[in-house]
Amino acid sequence: MSAPIKSDFEVIRRNKVYEEVAKQIERLILKKLKPGDKLPSERELAEMLQVSRSSIRDAIRGLELMGLVEPRQGAGTIVREVSAESLVNPFANALKRRQELVSELLDFRKMLEPPLAARAATHASAEEISEMEEILQRQEEKQGQGEAAIAEDAEFHYNVALASANSVVLKVLDLLMDLLRDTRERSLQVEGRPQKSLAGHRRILAAIKRHDAEAARAAMLRHIEDIEEIVLDKF
Repeated sequence: MSAPIKSDFEVIRRNKVYEEVAKQIERLILKKLKPGDKLPSERELAEMLQVSRSSIRDAIRGLELMGLVEPRQGAGTIVREVSAESLVNPFANALKRRQELVSELLDFRKMLEPPLAARAATHASAEEISEMEEILQRQEEKQGQGEAAIAEDAEFHYNVALASANSVVLKVLDLLMDLLRDTRERSLQVEGRPQKSLAGHRRILAAIKRHDAEAARAAMLRHIEDIEEIVLDKF
């Protein structure tokens, strides 16, 4: 399958690599593949397009949101039947799917992270609290310089989970944060959102430092609801 397909691709040298990757895979689907066909593996696509596998993953995730492909357990990524709606208005269709996905992910965060913050309030060591304080200091410094503290935002939530002392939760949160990466980037560029995020983090940390589990739970829930309001309003 690789040989005839390779000639249909061009080497990519763009800033938003995954978007160009998605366009090329979409062209391949519409020109050469039919519903039920399997896409080449991530490794093969990465080699053919000379991009990273993470760019391939991001591109395929975008194509999933557009309804062009779907992952199947044990079978890889399969081309779906292309609906008239996705052909006539693919952007609107993708946007609707994306909004639904982000809404569900934030809903899941509301289920997962408030209890984690409560658990962190009863389990966090002095060293873990000190690490969280250091992260928030870096977040504040970056914001003061007009930078989006995207890494620190994710790191703070990860460290709250780390303090909950449950390794399985860390793996779930890793996946969740990866799925919400570009949503975080978008929301942190909304005016007033970085300051709101830092204030939310400080409330959470203050409750953890007091070992007040209920206050930590409430602070985390309020923080995610604030994010939800801003993010969903941007779609």
